[in-house]
Amino acid sequence: MVVDNLTFKLSDVSDTLFLTLYSRVFESRSTDPLIDDPQAEAIAEKLTPILAQSDKKMLRKLAQGKLDSRLVVHIALRARKYDAYTRDFLAQHPDGIVVNMGCGLDTRFHRVDNGRFHLYDLDLPEVMAVKRQVLAETDRYHFIGQSVLDVAWVEMLKAEWGERPFLFLAEGLFMYLQPEPVKALILKLRETFTGAELVFEAVNERLTRPLMRRMVEFKMQKELGIGAGAGYYFGIKDGLEPESWHPGIKFLDEWVYFDEPEKKIGWMRSFRHLEMFRKTQWTVHYRLN
Repeated sequence: MVVDNLTFKLSDVSDTLFLTLYSRVFESRSTDPLIDDPQAEAIAEKLTPILAQSDKKMLRKLAQGKLDSRLVVHIALRARKYDAYTRDFLAQHPDGIVVNMGCGLDTRFHRVDNGRFHLYDLDLPEVMAVKRQVLAETDRYHFIGQSVLDVAWVEMLKAEWGERPFLFLAEGLFMYLQPEPVKALILKLRETFTGAELVFEAVNERLTRPLMRRMVEFKMQKELGIGAGAGYYFGIKDGLEPESWHPGIKFLDEWVYFDEPEKKIGWMRSFRHLEMFRKTQWTVHYRLN
């Protein structure tokens, strides 16, 4: 398909690529936005004519500006928090290196750029092929088209930057991957980048059990029009669990979506008082030594 010289097949990429982008776009355009993302809005202007012609109802709805407001708020708040993690890291290490694993069509570089740091967007080759058509690399903004589990990129970055401070972000990624490869990747990062920070979104391990996984897939199919392969596989019991994998993994802090004092969360803020629901899906932050 070709629209204004933009060419790719929708079938080549996951639908979630567009869900996260358009969530930020819709929130950025809303009243009292939780996130300001003009770069995402510009990308959506290019993509909307393509999605409007899709044979998938969900993508056509995105082109029409329709998406569950709860998902929009969740994705926007999550992006804002990961921006904050990045800014905090850059306040300590202005020339640091940030790696955005499973980046999709994220525009974090443009939201947090301090004029000095380097950011690497990392995702599957077919995803980065789309991204290269809507965003340009610069001397400090780099694209890597590889699986996050292909550790060749780890060795490449180590060779390029040596002991430079690193921050690794995995926003909405690890839960969709198999547990052992995720654990192996985290241990590889710890071994390779002494003193690095790791921030990733986690789900409670009970959501990865077969029955719960099928329920998650059914819910995503019903509410979002996606389901196959959308279940959760990697989860943790709590934020301290990864410390048991190696003494060099140090838990720093965690962030729970329901704790945010935002009116747009609505009645779901009450979940912050219910431990069973509070940490079904949340973010954890570690030092790797």
